[in-house]
Amino acid sequence: MKKRFIALSAAVFLALGGGAAVAEHKPGQMGGHRNGGGSAAESIHADIKMHQACSHCGMDREKFAGSRMLITYSDGPSVGVCSIHCTVTELKANKGPAVTAVEVADLNTKKLVDAEKATWVIGGSRKGVMTRVAKWAFENKDDAAAFVSTNGGKLATYKEALTLAEKD
Repeated sequence: MKKRFIALSAAVFLALGGGAAVAEHKPGQMGGHRNGGGSAAESIHADIKMHQACSHCGMDREKFAGSRMLITYSDGPSVGVCSIHCTVTELKANKGPAVTAVEVADLNTKKLVDAEKATWVIGGSRKGVMTRVAKWAFENKDDAAAFVSTNGGKLATYKEALTLAEKD
């Protein structure tokens, strides 16, 4: 009973904004999401506070925090999407300003990391977001390999995941 009370109290605290992010995302500055001065939970969710719904399909980016991505353009704005599928849609729709950063959530930690530096897993038994063939990102290659050993799939690069997403 005590464990349930503690868990419920923590959930209520978080739901009421306890530990909510107050950090402001500055275009081209990815450090605010990874190494900000606040707690890890605060920096992880700063982009969700700015972009609660996917810019293309409207899905709740907090609910899909493990697949969300953030695209930052050279002329200032950033665009939050729910998945690599909607990233492809965004990149095709906006050919004008240069992209300065593409970040993706680590599936395990929900922390945003550089999409090109992440280790991706394509396929496997875990259902993907907005796709028939799942595409998941991990900051740490060992975490990706552990995921593959449990769920199947294959290790890949961002370029490979993006190319496959373009065909979805």
